[in-house]
Amino acid sequence: MNTFLGFGREHIERHYRKTGQCVYLHLKRHLRQKVPGASGGALPKRRNAKLFLDLEISSDLNSDDFEYEDEAKLVIFPDHYEISLPNIEELPALVTIACDALLSAKSPYRKQEPDSWEEELQASKHAKTLVQLDNGVRIPPSGWKCSRCDLRENLWLNLSDGSVLCGKWFFDGSGGNGHAVEHYRDTGYPLAVKLGTITPDGADVYSFDEEEPVLDPHIAKHLAHFGIDMLQMQVTDNGLRDNDIKPRVSEWEVIQEAGVKLKPMYGPGYTGMKNLGNSCYLNAVMQAIFSIPEFQRAYVGNLPRIFDYSPLDPTQDFNTQMAKLGHGLLSGQYSKPPMKSELIEQVMKEEHKPQHNGISPRMFKAFISKGHPEFSSNRQQDAQEFFLHLINLVERNPVGSENPSDVFRFLVEERTQCCQSRKVRYTHRVDYIMQLPVAMEAATNKDELIAYELKRREAEAARRPLPELVRAKIPFSACLQAFSEPSNVEDFWSSALQAKSAGVKTSRFASFPEYLVVQIKKFTFGLDWIPKKLDVSIDMPDFLDITHLRARGLQPGEEELPDIAPPIVIPDDPKDHMMNHFVESLDIDESSVMQLAEMGFPLEACRKAVYYTGNLGAEVAFNWIIAHMEEPDFAEPLVIPAFGEVASSGAAALGAVGLDNQPPEEMVAIIISMGFQRNVAIQALKATNNNLERALEWIFSHPDPEEESDPALDTMDMENNANANILAEPGSEGPRIKDGPGRYELFGFISHMGTSTMSGHYVCHLRKEGRWVIYNDLRVCASERPPKDLGYIYFYHRIPS
Repeated sequence: MNTFLGFGREHIERHYRKTGQCVYLHLKRHLRQKVPGASGGALPKRRNAKLFLDLEISSDLNSDDFEYEDEAKLVIFPDHYEISLPNIEELPALVTIACDALLSAKSPYRKQEPDSWEEELQASKHAKTLVQLDNGVRIPPSGWKCSRCDLRENLWLNLSDGSVLCGKWFFDGSGGNGHAVEHYRDTGYPLAVKLGTITPDGADVYSFDEEEPVLDPHIAKHLAHFGIDMLQMQVTDNGLRDNDIKPRVSEWEVIQEAGVKLKPMYGPGYTGMKNLGNSCYLNAVMQAIFSIPEFQRAYVGNLPRIFDYSPLDPTQDFNTQMAKLGHGLLSGQYSKPPMKSELIEQVMKEEHKPQHNGISPRMFKAFISKGHPEFSSNRQQDAQEFFLHLINLVERNPVGSENPSDVFRFLVEERTQCCQSRKVRYTHRVDYIMQLPVAMEAATNKDELIAYELKRREAEAARRPLPELVRAKIPFSACLQAFSEPSNVEDFWSSALQAKSAGVKTSRFASFPEYLVVQIKKFTFGLDWIPKKLDVSIDMPDFLDITHLRARGLQPGEEELPDIAPPIVIPDDPKDHMMNHFVESLDIDESSVMQLAEMGFPLEACRKAVYYTGNLGAEVAFNWIIAHMEEPDFAEPLVIPAFGEVASSGAAALGAVGLDNQPPEEMVAIIISMGFQRNVAIQALKATNNNLERALEWIFSHPDPEEESDPALDTMDMENNANANILAEPGSEGPRIKDGPGRYELFGFISHMGTSTMSGHYVCHLRKEGRWVIYNDLRVCASERPPKDLGYIYFYHRIPS
């Protein structure tokens, strides 16, 4: 017996013809009425639970807003004979038991909720009868400090007497001195609100008496007692590690275009996505992805073919989930303007809020984040990191002969020069994002910034409202110049000198992609190693020409560095002969190390990940971290295998060497994810003793490798891919590089609000049909003032010659 929750009847009939399996369970949900007084839009007439189960409209039909009844039938093909359930007379006992088990089981996207979603907060028992002292206390909008110590972060406002006190101390040394809890023990005042979390929608409230976060239905009244107007407040996102309290109101208002009446957009391509609890990073990226024609054709254009060849469990198939999500965003079925009768009803009830349609991508998020320690959580994530994670999944799950991620892929030529010998080394790597540094030293309003900083410090010292924020204005040309300038290579080991030397590295484009993704590196570390965000305004151009960044390769008169590996230092003490030995000096890409460290991973683990993956970039190193983070020596200093052991350092790090001298499977997977064929990856690794970086150089220097195939490995590869029967047809071996002119036009950007990638909010702006559109989760509107200068990730498409 089969349950097909993802398809309509025509797809079930195809499945029957394909497999010969003839018994199916058909589920329907009929809505009877809307619960009086419940929130939500107009009541749909009927809901068919078997068609696009996870593409829900914004009103959750599984909530308490609706009353409904389910209808279940057993359908037998090819005659489409239906038997209503429950039915214990006509059905064998075994079939009845199976039906009962299926009907009582949770759907795939509901199974994850107990583990992944936070429990719903309950109203505090003290909220209604809370006593507030009439002591004349007024709380300023910023510049807060604990009244018992000097801490300026993790501060809580007691809602009874207006005391501002620090929170609890945490195991990692962050947090506070626990003065808020001490104050409760002394006074018995039960409720406190965390400063910096107050928005027009609510705030974070904690009950010391109930010992848990709670809801305060009267929070606006309680805050107004101390002079706080919720409607004028926005979240500051000054988390436990943010010592620099800055007003973020301007950023939130500008990026979301607050204060401007925006016209809602409806129809194909104008469908919003429900926020599943800090999933705005996913929503913003997927809106940008499915605005690209290549992705539209690959998944929505191939939807019937993908459904025909989907596995028996479509909830576990990447291409099926991509096709369903793309269909939901582009079909227009979930983005329809309200009927006139609904508008009249809104006016009569004085409800002028627009009724948003949209989809709820629960099943898509559950699948795409499965097994990932960050994306599977309910926490906010980095949109750039998710974009690379998505591209990696697209690479590993091809559909047809065209890989849509080809449009992003480009080759980077890295030129490293020894400053003493003047000899050079040219290497190539695959990348998908151009990362631009922020040239803070090139700010055009330095005098204003200095004056603002002085006023800010004076206001904090006097506990006065902070002055209006002054944002650094950075020319885009300065960021582009910083990208092209040489950078120093730390601990560079020169193979020409056989010793440490000063080295410089420059990066150029060996090819220009069809779609150029530009990330502004706003997130960095302060002098105290605390992550912070650079609040800057960059005049991003509508038209971009990077032709001058074209790579030129080895130039006349240049001499290449010898291909010699750094030596291994053997300890002088013979007692230490069983210990691992340090490499004397390691050529490690420190920029990739810092990118990983910004995500919160231990510094030594980041260095190992970059070294063991051959300096191929942060995304490849990130995959290494995910695969090894549970190992006991994960955060230990970088070491290599003991002298005389079999396998290179890279092989030892990435996985055990396979049988019959086969390269490690994880190293093979990394090369395959870059667009190369499997047999090419195996040949290259064998030819270079499983050295990942040298293997890529070998591939580029051997455009026509010999055909080699391992039947056992090929079989395993087929078993590991659910869509093995619709893989790409044999083509050119090596990455597909869509090279062309380096002239581009801006068509979209993703903006971030907040002080950290792990908090805040993401919004997407896209240019469609000649105008800009803002995608703010479920809210899709015509943009009036697109904040192009405050973006985080920008999307450009090539201008045809």
